[in-house]
This record gives sequence, C-alpha cells and structure tokens, in this order.
Amino acid sequence: MDIQGEVAAGFEAVRDAFVRNFEVLGDRGAAVAVYRDGRKVVDLWAGSRDVEGGEDGAPWAAGTAQVVRSATKGVAAVVPLLLHQRGLLDLDAPVGAYWPEFKAGGKERALVRDLLAHRAAVPALDVPLTPGEAVDGVSGARAVAGQRAFWEPGSAHGYHAQTYSWLLSELVLQVTGASLGQWLAQEVTGPRGLEFWIGLPAAETGRVGRVGPVEAPSGMAGGLRTRPRRNVSQAWDDPSSLTRRAFAAITPLPDENAPEFRAAELPASAGIGTARGLAGVYAALLGDTQDGPGLFTERTRRLAGTELSSGPDRVLVVNTRFGPGYMLHSPASPLLSAGSFGHPGRGGSLGFADPESGVAFGYVTNAHAKSVTADPRAQALLRAVRGAL
Repeated sequence: MDIQGEVAAGFEAVRDAFVRNFEVLGDRGAAVAVYRDGRKVVDLWAGSRDVEGGEDGAPWAAGTAQVVRSATKGVAAVVPLLLHQRGLLDLDAPVGAYWPEFKAGGKERALVRDLLAHRAAVPALDVPLTPGEAVDGVSGARAVAGQRAFWEPGSAHGYHAQTYSWLLSELVLQVTGASLGQWLAQEVTGPRGLEFWIGLPAAETGRVGRVGPVEAPSGMAGGLRTRPRRNVSQAWDDPSSLTRRAFAAITPLPDENAPEFRAAELPASAGIGTARGLAGVYAALLGDTQDGPGLFTERTRRLAGTELSSGPDRVLVVNTRFGPGYMLHSPASPLLSAGSFGHPGRGGSLGFADPESGVAFGYVTNAHAKSVTADPRAQALLRAVRGAL
C-alpha cells in the first residue's frame, strides 16, 4: 500500500494502523489527520479516490475530499455555539422564539438546547421528503415545523439522523439571515483555509471522490462488536420503528454522489471535506492553530463537552450521550477520553476534539461499512493515537 503524507516523530504507530486499515479492515480510499496543541502531527492519505476505482482508478490525492455523512453534524454545531458565544442565540430560549412556525404539534416548549441535543422530539416525518424536496431549501423546514412531536420535547432523546438538517438550518437562518453553510464558510473555514464545506461550491467539485457501501471483511472485527444487538437488529428490520423512520426521513435515499446532493446544505449528512479540514475545524475549537486563531472561549469549549442527553436513545436503541450538537465519549461512540466531543458518520468517518490531550482528529473514507458509530477503522487509528500520547 502506497501511503502518502507525513507523521511527526512519536506518531508512527498511526501510520501503521492506517496501513492495516487497508490490508485487513477493507479501506479502499481514506485519509487521517491529527493535530496536537494546534500543530498538525499526522496527515496521511492512500488508496483510490473513488470507492470502486480499484488498482487502475485515480489515486487519492492530498486534496481529495469526501462526503462524511453525520460527521457533518459536529462541524455544523460550531455555528450555533459561536452564535451563542456572541450573544445572538440563547440556548435556554424556546425554538419558537426564533422560528414561530415551529410552535406546532406539541413542540411549543422545545428549547434550543433540546434541538441541539436530539431532544426536540421530531426525529422522523409522517410524510418523508423526496430527495428533491430535501435539498430545495424550503420543504424540509416546513415539514419539521408542522410535524407533531413524537414525545414531550426535552423529556427524552432520540437521534435526529436526517431531520437535524432542517431543524438546525432554519434556526441559523432565522437568527442570522444567512444559510448555515454560508455562515460556516465566512466565519470558520474560509478564513483558516480549511477544506470543509456544507454546500459544496462548484469550483471544488473536481476534488470530490465517489463513496459507496462495502461489505465488512472478516478482519474488521478488530476486537469490537460488529454484530448489532438483537433489539437494535429488530429496530432496523421493522419499517414502522422510529429507527427506520428516522433514517428514512428522505425517501428514497439520496444519491450521495449526485452533484445536487453535494451542493445541498444538509448539516446532518452532506458535509464534504478532507481529513485535515475536518481535524482542522476541531483543532480551532481547542485554541489557536497553525491555520489561524482559535474559535471557542474556554466557557464555550466546556459547554461543547457538557452532557445534555444520556441513556436510552429512542432511535439508535442503545445508550448514547450528547452535548449541544456533539456526540460525547461513550461505549457507543468511543473517542479519546471522557472529555472528548465530536461526531461519527455512519459508515466510518469521524471527527472530534479532546481538550485533555489537546488532540483534534479527522478520518474520512469512501468505503462506507455497516457501522453507525464505533467503526473499527476509526477505532484502530484512535488506539494508535492514544498510544502515542
């Protein structure tokens, strides 16, 4: 395997784990980047740009970007937290105070912090959106505003896999007058030259590879559970379950390689970036970096890792922990330490920050395995990072 990039002294084990991901764990094309204390210490890439590329396909290049699915949510969460930090968004205010149409269907008491922590009680839609409606910028917000609550908002949590896109997008639009993707580019990624977009600009389309599903090889067990628990399997097998309905809020599933999907501002699932762009965003949350000044104050950084939801997840059917927009370290989503906050993407991608060690991490892949949270490839890289600290 021809591995490109570099690692700082002491982090050679991350390169070894990255090689093993291709040799044993089925990666086709991928990249990993790690910052520590604002300095990039790992920046590696390998394989084919397109998941079906094979040996004759175009190789993954230094600037190759990929769809990262729900790892988008962690980058998107930077926007409401910065708005809160600047005094423009009150997390304890009702969502309806900013977005009056949301006050329907039993959602009047849903707070902004509930929305960010998957407690807004609208993880699914009674009438799913088509792929075209999902990206038209109007239908999604209208649908979640009119949707009845599935439980009393704030009383429980359940992963808003797809509806999070329109909930967060419309909230940001109501507060700022700008789309979330525009605000992110203007205030966060653009000034620091970070390669991450929610709404891919036309000028960047040539750098994006094709993603697709892959079967997990036998070596992918890696000491981790690869068979879902029985109750999780039952939930996925039942078309009427909240699990299936949450992930089917867009029906049929959109083509993630289609230009219209890549250009769409869907902060739940359609972010596109390089590993260094993903890691670079999280590094900026921890403080100043080689890319530019830090983003979060100490108070906001503590807020990002504050538990708002924990215990049984009504959608994922396992115990999960969420802060305001972030998955927190847990058995369902193992990060680096108890204080880590970030977000995985279904199928493999992962980004997070760990204030305790000063580490920011980004892993992107075009080979989407059947994993929702603890993908064995990302976990293998994490073990190597932990050993290097």
